[in-house]
Amino acid sequence: MNRRINLNADLGESFGAWTMGSDAELLATVNSANIACGFHAGDPLVMRTTLRHARAAGVGVGAHPSFPDLQGFGRRPMQLPPAELEAVLIYQMAALAGMAQAEGVKMGHVKPHGALSNMACTDAALARTVVAAIRAFDADLILLAPACSALLTAGAEAGLRVVAEIFADRAYQDDGSLVPRSRPDAMIHGAGASLAHVSAMLAEQALISVNGVRRPTPIGSVCVHGDGPDAVATARFLRDALTRDGWALVGLDAL
Repeated sequence: MNRRINLNADLGESFGAWTMGSDAELLATVNSANIACGFHAGDPLVMRTTLRHARAAGVGVGAHPSFPDLQGFGRRPMQLPPAELEAVLIYQMAALAGMAQAEGVKMGHVKPHGALSNMACTDAALARTVVAAIRAFDADLILLAPACSALLTAGAEAGLRVVAEIFADRAYQDDGSLVPRSRPDAMIHGAGASLAHVSAMLAEQALISVNGVRRPTPIGSVCVHGDGPDAVATARFLRDALTRDGWALVGLDAL
């Protein structure tokens, strides 16, 4: 088994006077930052500040685009015509890439956010639209997508470099999708429980559902959601435990 793994977090999700997450602490811990592009969270100043901090920490950066849903934090399902969705995604990637260029940083990956990601994981046509937007903008970008998803498959079939991720703090259904946040068992709470969840999946190279169903998959990255109250403690605990267990934590381009 390849003993290299990436640790990523969704960052830059503050907006104006509203603060979300503990970005500085997470940037000292993770290998890759998925930075909000203004459509579910983030604003130009937050984007630029996050990029500067990521550069100082030596953390790889990627775009974290979403549906145009600032009020709903990108978690509300939307139906957009394919051409409009492609334009929305290209707009967001271009915004972050431009900010990154101004800060001397290269944007290396894309990870869709929230409802967009969840829907593209099960809707092959939507997944192909997302992938088409990424290819149109920069076919060299890495697609960071949930393991066992239609989005990951669409990216690979289109020739994108793909990395399959699992979530340290989210539970899975038997079909490989995330347990809806409306259910009480959707979240994995606490650093210890998250480590047990991740370690079991890494050991078996499989998604493991709440009912014990195994879905074999390669795993390249582990995500800790930056907006959770346990995010920093969980990320640090995972990093230290995985390192002790012989895993090398690396950037996405080193997988």
